[in-house]
Parts: sequence; structure tokens; C-alpha cells
Amino acid sequence: MSMSSAQDPFYIVREEIQDSIDKLQSTFHRWEQTASNTGEYVHLTKELLTSCESIEWQVDELEKTITVASRDPAYYGLDEVELSRRRNWTGSAHNQVGTVRRAVEKGKSNSATSKYQDTSRTNLYSAQDNDDFISSESDRQQLLMRQQDEELDELSASVQRIGGVGLTIHEELSGQERILNDLSLEMETTSNRLDFVQKRVAMVMKKAGIKGQIMLIAFLVVLFIILFVLVFLT
Repeated sequence: MSMSSAQDPFYIVREEIQDSIDKLQSTFHRWEQTASNTGEYVHLTKELLTSCESIEWQVDELEKTITVASRDPAYYGLDEVELSRRRNWTGSAHNQVGTVRRAVEKGKSNSATSKYQDTSRTNLYSAQDNDDFISSESDRQQLLMRQQDEELDELSASVQRIGGVGLTIHEELSGQERILNDLSLEMETTSNRLDFVQKRVAMVMKKAGIKGQIMLIAFLVVLFIILFVLVFLT
């Protein structure tokens, strides 16, 4: 029993491929109306060639199923008329896609040639501009190098000033260290002398006894009064 067109996988796939061909034709019409020196033209060219390759592959696969079915049409519920109809459709699909592919490839080749000629003319006309750009770029590089040299000189001078300040600080610290050492030595010497005097006084007072200590204290009091009068009353 033969299946209906709505159930036959061939017609389901054929419908999808036909939709792709219709979209291909629509894009091709846009491509024909687009200037060849624009980015949109390049984009449409790539899109058309990719679509052609995809559709042709799908049609080839569909043709393989027809070849398999033609070996035993009765098993698949087909006859020669249906097989012929299917072959005609795949052949027509190939022709439609092939026409678009050839037109796009020819247009792409012409566009590339025209673009090469335009580029050659542009390169010829812009040679002087390129030379001027190179010259200005060289001047800019030299200016940057001079500025860098000046900045390095300023940095070197700053380092030298910092080094001088550091040396001065080091000398000041060394001088203060010497003063502190001398002061420490003098204090130690004075301390030793005071200890010696205290010991001598203690020895004298011990030898003098109580009477001698009282006389010594009295002598010191009188000496203090005399010094006070000399300093504050004269």
C-alpha cells in the first residue's frame, strides 16, 4: 500500500529543500541589486555560496534515496512514473542552485578584479601620502627620544641631589656620634673623680672623728655664707 505525499519522507524533505531554494532565490535578488564595492555585497556573496553548497548536498542525499528505491519500487510502493517525477524535481533543484552559484562566482571574480584595479590606483595615488606619513612618524619618534633623554637627565640630577643629601646626613650623624662618645667619656671620667673625692672625704671624716666632722661642717657653712655674700650682695 502506497503512503500519501504528506507521510512520504521524500516529500517532507523536498519541502524543506524547496524552502531553502526559495530563500536562496530571494537572497540572490538582493545580491544582484547590491553594489559590488560594499561590505553587504561581500557578506551576501559568502552567504549565497554557503547556501548553494548546503542545498546541493541535501539534493544529492535525496537522489541517493531515489536510487535505492528504484532497485525495488514495489517494496516502497512506487512506480516508474513517481520515480521519474522525483528525478525531475531533483534535476530542477540542481539547475536552480547551479545557476545561482555560477552567477555569484562570476560576480565575485569580477568584483575581485575591479577591487584589485581600484587598489592599484589608490596605492599609486597614495604613495606620496605614505612617504609623508613615514617622515612625520620619524619626526615624532625623534621628538619622543629627545623628551626621554631630558627626563633621564632630570632623573639623574635628582638622584645626585638625593645622594648628596644622604652623604650630608651621614656626616652629621657621624659627628653627633663622636660628640656623644666624647660626652660619655667625660661623664665617666667625672663620675670616677666624684667617687674618688667621696672616698677621700669619707676617709678624712672617719679619721677626724666626731669633733673633726663638726668643725669641717662649720667650716663649710662659713665658706658657703662667704660665697653667698660675694655673689648676691656685691
